[in-house]
Amino acid sequence: MGWLEFSVAMIVFLASHRIPMMFGIKPRIIHLFGQRGYTILFSLFSTAVLLWVIWAAGRAPWVPLWDQTQASRWAVNIIMPLVIVLASFGIAAPNPFAFEGRKVGFDPGHPGIVGVTRQPLLWALLLWSGAHLWANGDLAHVILFGIFAVFSAMGMVIAERRADRTLTSRTALIPFWALISGRWRPSTGPALSRLAIAGIVWASLYLSHSTVIGVLPTP
Repeated sequence: MGWLEFSVAMIVFLASHRIPMMFGIKPRIIHLFGQRGYTILFSLFSTAVLLWVIWAAGRAPWVPLWDQTQASRWAVNIIMPLVIVLASFGIAAPNPFAFEGRKVGFDPGHPGIVGVTRQPLLWALLLWSGAHLWANGDLAHVILFGIFAVFSAMGMVIAERRADRTLTSRTALIPFWALISGRWRPSTGPALSRLAIAGIVWASLYLSHSTVIGVLPTP
């Protein structure tokens, strides 16, 4: 039952990110609840299914591939704050380069989080999955985090191929490269409200990790 549940959970999660667009479900939900309402509903649903996938991976048969190390646990703790900051600023931000990107509200001269990277959410997913892949060397979790890592990397390739190059002069795919190369200089600092949200989310995830996931996050 363990492998079956894990397989079904992964299929449901991946399908939930394709079916709404393929069958015209997304426009109907947006029409009923608005863009913000759709974002909230989809985020809640995705989070619930993601938790199911993680729990199912934990219930799958244990097949060790490599040992967990203290270095890998430290890597997760160091990388996760950056993951949460990227996600906190990337969610709902005007971003014409994202998969479901929108140009409305996006200013190429003042790109905001898009100046840090054109793909903040995909980078957050890649960093999250990559760090957890290193720290979890059993077969079920390697499949879980490996799929997410490949999904996010392929997503960047696809998104970059269709990016509107007339809007990319002050942005870069690699995080902070536009800043390092001098192509972009932020006119203001990061929004304190978003930083506060990121801090609250990080603290909540850290403190609830052992209860919800069943593993202590400490190195």
